[in-house]
Amino acid sequence: MTKHIFVTGGVVSSLGKGLTSASIGLLLERRGLRVRMQ
Repeated sequence: MTKHIFVTGGVVSSLGKGLTSASIGLLLERRGLRVRMQ
């Protein structure tokens, strides 16, 4: 079953959104889940 996580914010915080998304993705992969970012 596919689940989605949305990280939102303003244009200025794009670096923070990228770091947050990468960190969440890494944690989920370490738990054995398959992660795909778009």
